[in-house]
Amino acid sequence: SQMYALVVFESMFGNTEQVASAVADGLRVTFDVDVVNVDEAPKSVPDEVNLLVVGGPTHVFGLSRQRTREDAKSRSAADLVTKSANLRDWLRGGPRVGDRRAAAFATRSGRASWAPGSAARGIAKLLRRRGYRLIARPENFYVEDTLGPLAEGETDRARRWGADVAIRASAALE
Repeated sequence: SQMYALVVFESMFGNTEQVASAVADGLRVTFDVDVVNVDEAPKSVPDEVNLLVVGGPTHVFGLSRQRTREDAKSRSAADLVTKSANLRDWLRGGPRVGDRRAAAFATRSGRASWAPGSAARGIAKLLRRRGYRLIARPENFYVEDTLGPLAEGETDRARRWGADVAIRASAALE
């Protein structure tokens, strides 16, 4: 039977949503994939999900909070992609799971890899607390500026990362 992956994302200006779509494209080498904005994500991950991939924007060195979301909204006249929910609350609200596979990614500004903090690390920590086993190191994808666009090559890199995660997950699930 076909394996099933769920990609849940939070996105302010659409950059993280683009990365989530590219990651899903990579996952499709092995998995049937649904990509869901955290606004529409199920309260608990369905049992048939073999792999959960979660991604969000890095705000003030970590996962978004209500205050950082309001700050993001004030930076753009456009509506935010994720309107009300956030990954922090969604991940904390789900039931504990036993030995299910997951991966985490984030978008962040600039290529300063030395800069502290990443939403991906916060997502990974919350996934582990819920009982998920991470099958890849948390990954960051870069945007040129707060509003975007994604840095050159990041969509392709996200697709490759998704394919790598798919290979690792399918090997772990066999």
